[in-house]
Amino acid sequence: MTGSPFTAACIQHTAGPDPEPNLRTVADLVRQARDAGAEFIMTAEASNLIESGRRRRDKARKEADDPFLAGMRDLARELGAWLLLGSLVIDPAGEKAAEPGEERLANRSFLIDSAGAIAARYDKIHMFDIDLANGESYRESNAYRPGARTVVAETPWGGLGMSVCYDVRFPHLYRALAQAGADFLAVPSVFTVPTGRAHWHVLLRARAIENGCFLFAPAQWGEHAGGRKSYGHSLIVDPWGEVLADGGEQTGFITATIDPARIAEARRSVPSLMHDRTFAPPALAARPLAAE
Repeated sequence: MTGSPFTAACIQHTAGPDPEPNLRTVADLVRQARDAGAEFIMTAEASNLIESGRRRRDKARKEADDPFLAGMRDLARELGAWLLLGSLVIDPAGEKAAEPGEERLANRSFLIDSAGAIAARYDKIHMFDIDLANGESYRESNAYRPGARTVVAETPWGGLGMSVCYDVRFPHLYRALAQAGADFLAVPSVFTVPTGRAHWHVLLRARAIENGCFLFAPAQWGEHAGGRKSYGHSLIVDPWGEVLADGGEQTGFITATIDPARIAEARRSVPSLMHDRTFAPPALAARPLAAE
């Protein structure tokens, strides 16, 4: 059962290569969002640092030692607000799921309750390995190990389906989350400018519409160390696909009043979640061999 209306906020900032100044910036914005009435406040992907190569590996910390995570847990407790740390760069060494000798990091999202406890974790499943037409190239799988588990976490207002950035291009993930009880979908991101201009709003609105869910997409914006540029435009989208708030291209936060009753209303209007059918995959047609 979904809860009563609440105010959600998405934080938008430009992370640098060092966690301490990022923590100060994000904590200040979280306080401002809380002062504006937000009860559930979300940050972007890689909120604690954006760094490249070996320097990123050297700066990553284990969960128990990560200053950004510790600071945000303290802040949630102080403010009495729920926080979604969109994702943090975490060193998973020593964890049960880590393979011996694994050098890759975890791109991990944390849901923090109002008492400062970690309510849920999600490791990004889909890795952004791509060469863009403008010459930009990314090989996320070289730096991060992919997650293998979907997560729907309970909040005071309903189920939260957790995902991160590139996951948004895989609609079956969100279908599974909605059918497992997600009322809200979180897509914290660091979207590139070229793909953001072309696809960001369309993909996020589609995921909300397809599943009759509210969608929260806190995002980074601007130019980071090393020249990487992020698109920004943090979004809050309702279950009918209406954009309730857009962060544009600036540091700050957006808020919107979220009425969970809109979820049932949208799903009654278009009950597609009840109409899924199983089907056999298409057979690969035999193709003639190319002439020699």
